Amino acid sequence: MNAFFASVEQQANPELQGKPIAVVGGHGRTVITTSSYEARAKGVKTGMAVWEGKRACPELIIVVGDNKKYTYTSTRINEIFRDYTPEVEAFSIDESWLDVTHSLSIFGSAVSIAYLIKARIRHSFGITCSIGIAPNKLLAKLASDMQKPDGLTIITPEDVSRTLERLPIGDLCGVGKKMQKHLNMLSIYTCGELGRCEEERLTRKFGIIGKRLKEMGQGIDNSPVIQFGEEDDVKSVGHSSTLERDLSDPVEIRRFLLRLAEMVGSRARRYNVSGKTIHLYVRYADFYSSWGKQTTLKSHTNQSDDIYRAALGILHTVELEQPVRLLGISLSNLKHQDEQLPLFVEDRKKLEATKAMDAVNARFGDMVVTYGSLLPGKEQSGSHVIPPSWRPDGIKNVDVK
Repeated sequence: MNAFFASVEQQANPELQGKPIAVVGGHGRTVITTSSYEARAKGVKTGMAVWEGKRACPELIIVVGDNKKYTYTSTRINEIFRDYTPEVEAFSIDESWLDVTHSLSIFGSAVSIAYLIKARIRHSFGITCSIGIAPNKLLAKLASDMQKPDGLTIITPEDVSRTLERLPIGDLCGVGKKMQKHLNMLSIYTCGELGRCEEERLTRKFGIIGKRLKEMGQGIDNSPVIQFGEEDDVKSVGHSSTLERDLSDPVEIRRFLLRLAEMVGSRARRYNVSGKTIHLYVRYADFYSSWGKQTTLKSHTNQSDDIYRAALGILHTVELEQPVRLLGISLSNLKHQDEQLPLFVEDRKKLEATKAMDAVNARFGDMVVTYGSLLPGKEQSGSHVIPPSWRPDGIKNVDVK
């Protein structure tokens, strides 16, 4: 999707159409999550602080993101994809892969499918997308980024070598800035150079992924499109959030930890998983300093108060050096569990109360019933940015504000 959050906001509010806007995660301190093409033309980029965006474009309009609009639109768009093939893999909230191999006899060609999808998205939502058509996922993702907005790029098997020869390695999905820097130290700057590099040299530097890097430089990718229901088991359930202001008060920090623990616990219970390992992540006010520690419990749990106590126990082992900017909790070492009543009466009461709270929240909205210390006006809100792991289906479909 093209400038997805900004495009959705411009369609929802006609007064924003044709104007430079930037979508941010909250009213407080936050960064720009995306900007419209009008703003990008003035130098506004994702990840900029709001003041940096305003300096680049004084007329920039700041819009607080409405995540429910984006997740709703993303889910509906993926439903459109499934009208053309069941083999759809959501890569993020605004990107998906489609394997249309078995649909060609119905729709004629991949190009025909691409134009049908583009037309339906524009008609249904008034926004545009860029589509890449290629022999595999790596090259299709690359092609989709080549013409924006509203592009359609085709890389045929015959075009692969020519396309990759002078292409910067940073354009490949999976080669981040850190990896790019290490490859540059080996005098590898283009995909052509990466594809010709000796595999032994790459494995000596990068280990087992050396072979994969060479294949990427050659445009080789044998990974299948993994449709919903065929994904590997989820390894962890977690939530993190940037606070709207730096926190030093232990009471406020504990309150926010409790909120995160409830978010993690409720999602784990919804999908009937429990875990033994709780990980706490803290980022300080200077943005760069951070730490993470974990503890492993004696038994599996998905109860919010167990998760909270474990996270709090970790926090008590560390002396905070600065005010806290971001907090995160995750539950890992997971297993799927069958319904089993606890042995003791008090534990059974606690389980039934938790199930009742989850049922009410599932029907009427997240946190309608919650702990007293999290009542409106008492909790410290964070920025509600959609996590990169969000998917339109399954356990990764996180409730957002």
